[in-house]
Amino acid sequence: MSKILLIRMSSMGDIIHNFPAVTELRRHFPDAVVHWVVEEAFVGLAGLHPGVNRIVPFALRRWRKKLWNGGNRAEMRAFRSAIAESHYDVAIDSQGLLKSALVGKLSGAALVGYTRHTVRDPLASLFYDRRFDIPAVHVIERNRMLTGRALGYEPEGRLDYGIAPPQLSLDWQPQQPYVVCLTATARDAKLWDEANWIALGEWLQGQGLQLVFPWGSDVEKARSQRLAAALPGSVVPPRFSLVEGARLLADARAAIGVDTGLMHLAAAVDTPTVGIFCDSDPHHAGARARTFSQSLGGVQQPPGVAEVQAVVSAALAAR
Repeated sequence: MSKILLIRMSSMGDIIHNFPAVTELRRHFPDAVVHWVVEEAFVGLAGLHPGVNRIVPFALRRWRKKLWNGGNRAEMRAFRSAIAESHYDVAIDSQGLLKSALVGKLSGAALVGYTRHTVRDPLASLFYDRRFDIPAVHVIERNRMLTGRALGYEPEGRLDYGIAPPQLSLDWQPQQPYVVCLTATARDAKLWDEANWIALGEWLQGQGLQLVFPWGSDVEKARSQRLAAALPGSVVPPRFSLVEGARLLADARAAIGVDTGLMHLAAAVDTPTVGIFCDSDPHHAGARARTFSQSLGGVQQPPGVAEVQAVVSAALAAR
């Protein structure tokens, strides 16, 4: 198997959850050429994995806003030509959506995916040349199983994301021990109450730790600023790239976060990670780190401050 196309285009957490599959693939096929299609916003993130020879940017989110724009149509033709002319031996669609399956078909390679009963979008399975029945386990294990079966091996061994944080200097990064508090997520139902963050933050400051409140939008920035105002001495950093985020998270004593991509990035760079799940299932996509990780809560079951504090104590002890 000399040339492999991986299709896992978004979102941030899903891309991170595919890293262990890439690590294992490279261990079995050290000489293979591996390309990976990702949404253009995540090119830098996917590029953190040294086992990928080429990242192929896909800009569907931008293209579909102006489908008839001449520049966009030229980019779409260029993308189609780029993957069709690469002559892949196999394409593996671990995303399991109609759009990812269609990208796989454009490659002209033998396309591998899930069965209709185990794929996220049943229509996607109609386009696969080979289908595998993958159980409803954690998404990391699903990715490992699909990739392994597509290439003829069974996943084994401990979790290994295979990435290292870049050597960067961030002039706003705290110099004293700090914890990153990831308070923002895609849906309001997944948020943890600000009063809970303040109570937890007061306890963390009592342990001699500085708090960092990242943000990615104006609404999230306002929340971070409110929390920092209630917890004097906290840091609200400038907006940073995902590569810079990997450096920030890698140097933290711990990361505490709601169900968001940066929480999974913290786990991937081996930072002790505590996941706070308020409206999603941690059994499907909870935090998984080699150092320490534990996810609390569930669908409409946000954990309490005392419960989170107890797990954070264990996370800090693991560093």
